[in-house]
Amino acid sequence: MNSPEAKIEVEARGGPGRTMRAAVYRGQGRVVVEEVPVPEIGPGEALVRVSACGICGTDIKKIEHGFIAPPLILGHEVAGTIVAVGEGVGKRKPGDRVVSFHHLPCGQCFYCQRRLFSQCSRYKTVGLTAGFQPSGGGFAEYVRAMPWIVEGGMVPIPAGVSFEEATFVEPLNTCMKAVEKARVAAGEQVAVLGQGPIGMLLLMLSRHLGAEAVTSDPLPARRAASLRFGAAASFAPDDPGLREEVQRRTEGRGADAVLVAAAHPSLVGQALALARAGGRVLLFAHNDPVMRVELGVAAVGIEEKEILGSYSAAVDRQEEAARLVFERILPVREMITHRLPLAEMTEALALAARPRGGSMKVVVLP
Repeated sequence: MNSPEAKIEVEARGGPGRTMRAAVYRGQGRVVVEEVPVPEIGPGEALVRVSACGICGTDIKKIEHGFIAPPLILGHEVAGTIVAVGEGVGKRKPGDRVVSFHHLPCGQCFYCQRRLFSQCSRYKTVGLTAGFQPSGGGFAEYVRAMPWIVEGGMVPIPAGVSFEEATFVEPLNTCMKAVEKARVAAGEQVAVLGQGPIGMLLLMLSRHLGAEAVTSDPLPARRAASLRFGAAASFAPDDPGLREEVQRRTEGRGADAVLVAAAHPSLVGQALALARAGGRVLLFAHNDPVMRVELGVAAVGIEEKEILGSYSAAVDRQEEAARLVFERILPVREMITHRLPLAEMTEALALAARPRGGSMKVVVLP
């Protein structure tokens, strides 16, 4: 497995016929901008012209570490315009501006009945593709939405809201689910470890719910951004001031909830140390299938601290996530620092994987 410094290469290829440009994952650390067929749609389906697609940390992990088999076209924070619909589609029409989710639960199974939507077997079946094995497809000019996505996985974008802003609906939904699972409430003291795009959304949502938040990040620019977006204080991860500030704000108890938005194994132990007895630790970024973490079990078995996980979005939070973005209740568009075309996927992926110069959210504009 490559280190986090693994190189991502992007090349250019061409081809004849009715094709489009796409950034195709061709193996560990390698993405190729090439010509691929425009997806053909069938009954109940829709073809969407992608106008913007955000780069997610899971995209970077899959590419750099080779956790998935090539070829694939990744990208799931998709916003665009429907350009064609298949037979039987009545809910959507060409010209509709939409955010398109890439998977959707059945709503009926054991897991759906318990709101564990991401564990539903149909949820694990991706319904948005630009070709090859369906895997989102937003790093392409067009994507094909399958019938269940057309029916229940598209959110109309209001006039006056940009495609770039709309790409935040899906990641904000995932963060809403996480904050809800961590039971963050008004008046609580929260620590958010990691102030990349996800950590910043977790901060915004915690503040929106009425909690106070202290944050950490190794990058000075991101600590400064965290303060602008509402953090009460922000520290480097190894700064003893982080724990001291949490203790000062809680009469020595510790944080009510600690939200971990960076994947470094050491942060789990730090999160448990920051949490009060009976507090909650929510692991958002620890979705690496091979990572192992050691921790002192007394924090759970004696101090009754909870370790929680949260993965992907919740279908019953789609409307609220869209409202927070579309009504600009949360300043998500201010997080976008770079907008790059497919031809510059090298730079786009590098900025998302190894931020520099104040970079935060990177959006691809196919």
